[in-house]
This record gives sequence, structure tokens and C-alpha cells, in this order.
Amino acid sequence: MTPGTAGVDVRAVAGRRDLRRFLRLPWRIYAGNPAWVPPLESERRAFLDRRRNSFFRHSEAALFLAERDGETVGRIAAIENRRHLETYHDGTGFFGLFEAIDDAEVARALIDAAAAWVRGRGLGRLRGPMSLTINDECGLLLDAFELPPVFLMPYNPPYYARLLEGCGLRKVQDLHAFRMDVPAQVPSDVARAADGAARDGVTVRKADFGRLAEELGRLHAVHSQAWAANWGAVPLTEEEIAALAHELLPWADRDLVLFAERQGRTIGVAVTVPDFNHAIAAARGRLLPFGWLRVLRARRKIDSVRVLILGVLDGRRHRGVDAALYARTMEEARRKGYRWGEMSWILESNRPMLAVLERFGAQRYKTYRIYDLDL
Repeated sequence: MTPGTAGVDVRAVAGRRDLRRFLRLPWRIYAGNPAWVPPLESERRAFLDRRRNSFFRHSEAALFLAERDGETVGRIAAIENRRHLETYHDGTGFFGLFEAIDDAEVARALIDAAAAWVRGRGLGRLRGPMSLTINDECGLLLDAFELPPVFLMPYNPPYYARLLEGCGLRKVQDLHAFRMDVPAQVPSDVARAADGAARDGVTVRKADFGRLAEELGRLHAVHSQAWAANWGAVPLTEEEIAALAHELLPWADRDLVLFAERQGRTIGVAVTVPDFNHAIAAARGRLLPFGWLRVLRARRKIDSVRVLILGVLDGRRHRGVDAALYARTMEEARRKGYRWGEMSWILESNRPMLAVLERFGAQRYKTYRIYDLDL
């Protein structure tokens, strides 16, 4: 146990009882907050299981609890992402899964514990929140706190930014979420660009779920190349792609998983998922004994989607391929009765994509921030 200030003690999670305290703390933090969507406790438990989460095949993390007078008042994960280090050689460690009461001393004790852990592994910078990687939930919500998060996006109280900045953390990158109503017809700019791609031989098709392994191979190839130049990007392993597919399959709308091809080659991919947070909220964190019934009832009312992945290979960008994927996504979403969609997240440094979304009529409506702390 590490003694903190003002009676705050921070210790590593050890055993089932501590893990349960770690998992259940958000119910205290967000009590009475109508925008918060309780996570499925079983999914969070599996996510942190070293035998089940493929992250732990190549990297490491430690979980910490902050306590005062025997009461849990905060939590944090300290992370060594070795695939990030192999990619960037920048000595960066990470923190994530941060939750805390509105208390500067609690936040400082947690950040100090995470910093000491990554420093002990020879790393000189702490970055986050990333839970556990840039391919998982990441970023601290800075605005639109009255709105619930969409599927697989984070949420936090307004005071978290003050707590983290009070610990000396400084902005390194912002992430943006865009909102767009599903139009009655594809906007003219999008349609023209998509028509140009079609004249160039680009076709868009739905994924064949009967050949899932092959389709995942195509998705992995595009994802590894299309995101390679983005800030902080770390390619997913084949095992991580397979795990992501396994996680998303129960929630997927199979009409909204699309591949763009030209001359038999996959050059782009778009994965859009229904915003199942509407249904997950109904489960109140537990699928058993009656959570599944609540989810099944609530899923019928889902009227929104999240564009989770949209990528085009370098060399085919700015030639209408992204427009072709967006146009087909809009058509399918309208046909299925969805009313609006979120495109998230987009790096603030990805200026071409920001310009495309704004040109297509999407509204930037949420911002998430990633922080750095030099140790």
C-alpha cells in the first residue's frame, strides 16, 4: 500500500474482492447521472481477465484502488503497451480506467501511483486516459455532458479535466465526434464523389459473414495500412481483430459492414454498429437474471448508429472511395429505419477527414482529450 496525502491510500488490486470494488466504483461516481450508461459488469470483468483479453499476450497493466477511511474513492490502471513502444520507441506508458470522486488529493494519489509504476518500468512519460489502448475506449470527455455516450465511447463527469490538469497533465491530442441525421437522400456532394469512384471501377459490397475468417483478414489488412500514419496508431494483431469481431458480432447489423473494392482488391472498409448503449442501459449493468430481456426489448427502439471504422488505403484516398462507403452506409441506415449516426472518433490532426465530414454536413458535437505527463 502506498500512503497518499490527506489520508488517501493507494494499493494494487489483489483478489476478487478488490476487483469487485474496482468494477463497482462507477456506480457510486455516477449515481443519479441520467447520461451515464452502466457497463455490463460481466464484459468489464472479461476485459480485465488476463486469460481472456489478448492485450495481455503482449503487454502489461496494473490496477490500483484509492481508499480513504476504508472507503473506495478512486481507481486507475497503469499500462505498459509494448506494441506502442515497439512502434514509437518513445518511452511512453499509459493510464486508463480512471474514476474518482471530486477530490484533488485522490486524483493526485492515483496519478502518482500510475506514474511510479510506469517509471519503474523504465518509461518517462504517462499518457491517457486510454483503457487499455488507443484501439479501446480513450480520451476524456470535455463537453456535451448532458448527452449519453454512444456504443463503445467513454463518458465522465465534467470535473475530471480539472482533476487531471491539476496533477500537471497537459493536452497532447483531441479527438472529435461528429453527428449527422440520416438524410432522406444522399447529399449531392457525397453522391457526386461516390459516382466518380464508381466510374473509376470502385464497388461497395456487404461483408460475407459466411466467410468470416477471410473477411477479417481483409479488414485487418486495410486497418493496418490505412491507420498507420495516424497519430498514436498501433496496428491490431490478428488475435485482437478476431476478439473485436467476437465482441461486436452479437451487436452487429450485418447490412452495415461494408467493403470497397477495385479490380478485385479491397481498398476500403466501413464498419457501422447500432448504438446499443440504448439497450445496454436497460440492463443496468447485469445481463442475468433479467438483463437480457430488457436488452432485447430495448434494442427494438434503437434509432441511431455509430460509424466505428472507416478507412481507405493510401493511394486511393480523396478519390471518392470514402464517399462511396458513406453513401452506401447512409442508404442502408435509412432503409433500416435509423434516424442519425455518430462518426467517432476523429483525430484533431486528421484534417483531411475533418474537412470531409464537415463538407458532408456532419456536425462536430463532442470532444475528447488525451493528456501527457512528463515524468
